[in-house]
Amino acid sequence: MKEKSQVDDINRSIYDIKNENVDEYKLESGLTPEIVEKISSEKNDPEWMRAFRLKSLEIYNSMGIPDWGPSIDGLDMNNIVTYVRPNTKMSAKWSEVPEDIKDTFERLGIPQAERESLAGVGAQFDSELVYHNVKEEVAAQGVIYSDLESALHGPYADMIKKHFMKLITPQDHKFAALHGAVWSGGSFVYVPPGVTVEIPLQSYFRLNAPGAGQFEHTLIIVDEGANLHFIEGCSAPKYNVANLHAGAVELFVGKNAKLRYSTIENWSKNMYNLNTKRAIVEEGGTMEWVSGSFGSHVSYLYPMTILQGADSHMEFTGITFAGKGQNLDTGAKVVHTGERTSSYINTKSISKDGGISTFRSSVLIGKNAKKSKNAVSCQSLMLDDISRSDTIPAMDIRTKDADVGHEAKIGKVSDDAVFYLMSRGISEEDARAMIVSGFADNVSKELPLEYAVEMNNLIRLEMKGSIG
Repeated sequence: MKEKSQVDDINRSIYDIKNENVDEYKLESGLTPEIVEKISSEKNDPEWMRAFRLKSLEIYNSMGIPDWGPSIDGLDMNNIVTYVRPNTKMSAKWSEVPEDIKDTFERLGIPQAERESLAGVGAQFDSELVYHNVKEEVAAQGVIYSDLESALHGPYADMIKKHFMKLITPQDHKFAALHGAVWSGGSFVYVPPGVTVEIPLQSYFRLNAPGAGQFEHTLIIVDEGANLHFIEGCSAPKYNVANLHAGAVELFVGKNAKLRYSTIENWSKNMYNLNTKRAIVEEGGTMEWVSGSFGSHVSYLYPMTILQGADSHMEFTGITFAGKGQNLDTGAKVVHTGERTSSYINTKSISKDGGISTFRSSVLIGKNAKKSKNAVSCQSLMLDDISRSDTIPAMDIRTKDADVGHEAKIGKVSDDAVFYLMSRGISEEDARAMIVSGFADNVSKELPLEYAVEMNNLIRLEMKGSIG
């Protein structure tokens, strides 16, 4: 385990590291067909992808801003740079990454994670992956872990074409269309039938340029009977201009397969986080989401699971922390179409210093999803009387042969509990932080040890008001 001082350094650096010394190439801000063509040229896209980008731009221009969630009036696409390329090529050797970029990731704990026995690590800086590696023994199992753009030109190109933006389509909403037009970077994972990846894969995304957007695309296919844990980490430094994150995650879970997707999103508070995540699960498969949402000025984040196959299962476990100046609109969606499918959504939110936390859940049980079960539990903790927490559940049940339940609870930190801890020699500040960390325990215990330590440290820093 890292020493406490090391963990402090890592988390403080998330907001301290700037990009003054990093050479980069930027496209002009705004969004035009010419800019999309330039991105496609930079990526050496196949013709079908170039056409897909331009069609997505047309759809983007024809759609209005989504009418759900908090206001995003402060986001002006005319001021957002959609492509920023660091002055380096991707490397499989950490020693070959430029010192400025390497120093950034070293201070954030990359590639420490790889040395801590992850199966593979990818690191994206702005719009490009700068480092990608997978352990030999994992590759020997037939597991493919690659940057998505390289995979577009390799033996799995047809597989990517078959799956790319089929779960999340440009027609879904305006920012899905934006993603389709300007996506850049991200990961492709394929786990062959029957293969269990014993240790996690990880991708880390760093948006370092002010006034820029990051639009990575993650595509994971876990074939029949396979098993994978994938970890995603995100961060950005604080600037005085708006930044945008509009990535997309598409997950395909095969028959009797299992995928756990863990995310720690730790954006700075000038970020508009408009991410879209979706999974589809075949017969007997299992999809597990573990989500920690910190930072960002505004978030729209509702991972969705389609339980298509009979006896498939989904679990979502999440924690959100909204502090001063933050309006975080998060939750989860599940669609049951197969018989005897089951899902469980368990979320917790914390609001402090006027922060606004909104939980949305959407449960749809189709007419053919007989004997299906769903339970939704959301708990909110408000740390003062100026913060806000809302719960907005939606349930659409189209069969009488289903078992569905929902519970919600809103509370405050117990003064008696704080007093008890203070009577044992603990300061009031540390006592409140301990109680909040305990409230978030259901998420941290689902993460690998190092990530749980860092998440709890983020909560402690939020409690002290020391995150930008």
